[in-house]
Amino acid sequence: MRGVRLRDGKVVALVLVLALVAVVLLAQFAPTRSAFSAKVTDSSNTAGTAKDFTCSGAIDDDLTGAVFAYKLGEATGAKTAVDWSGKGANGTYQGTMTAATPSPNACPRDPGSSYVLNGGTSFVSTPTAVKNPTTFSEEVWFKTTVAGGLLIGFGSNQVAVSGQHDRQIYLNTSGQLVFGAYNNAVQVVTSPASYNDGAWHHVVSTMSAATGMRLYADGVLVASNTAYTLPENATGYWRVGYDTTTGWPGTANNYSFTGSMRYAAVYSTVLSQTQVTNHYVSSR
Repeated sequence: MRGVRLRDGKVVALVLVLALVAVVLLAQFAPTRSAFSAKVTDSSNTAGTAKDFTCSGAIDDDLTGAVFAYKLGEATGAKTAVDWSGKGANGTYQGTMTAATPSPNACPRDPGSSYVLNGGTSFVSTPTAVKNPTTFSEEVWFKTTVAGGLLIGFGSNQVAVSGQHDRQIYLNTSGQLVFGAYNNAVQVVTSPASYNDGAWHHVVSTMSAATGMRLYADGVLVASNTAYTLPENATGYWRVGYDTTTGWPGTANNYSFTGSMRYAAVYSTVLSQTQVTNHYVSSR
């Protein structure tokens, strides 16, 4: 090459230097395992930020304290709401169990259908009477366009209208969520917003002597009262979708829930804000 004179040793050294530079450049631009470590994304949710990626997975984390947990995903005509908490508290579908897979679903990454309640004869009753639960949490996903109806509660009768009834979450005639208990007087906490908009929502109520009454909607604490610490001293059954709500403020003439439900559970513990948030986020 004109203008450049290199001894043989210098030529070899130059070649080695150029080869080393090429190796370094290739290593910088070559694909590695880390190039494929992106978070898995579904709609607006990411597996990297959600503690659980399914509703059933989130509830599974807290089944130790569950009284029962129903997926409400059985086929149309089913008689039994299977308890997957391990407590064996299988519920009974009253009336005709109608299943549907609406779009969008309450928990889009969970397989199975939702329970469609007709606002008249559809509800779920639990099998065994429970004596005076004073520390508890209630939970259900629901969708409705109707203002009124019981979502989940506690009553003295397994299937008929209950004489004693409290620990109830219901929709009032304005579509607001109300959590009520009774102890010599009506005790309620009410959401500011309405939830009969035809979209899926998640509701949780909790009560204990230490925390009072709390009501969560879509993962957020929307109402509470630490002074209300004890429900009525009663023995009864947990019921999903129907029982009387007479005597409660804003109650509708029809006590039955009209709409769809997915995943109903009751716990003998107070779910924390973190647990409630984890359950809700798993459905987004």
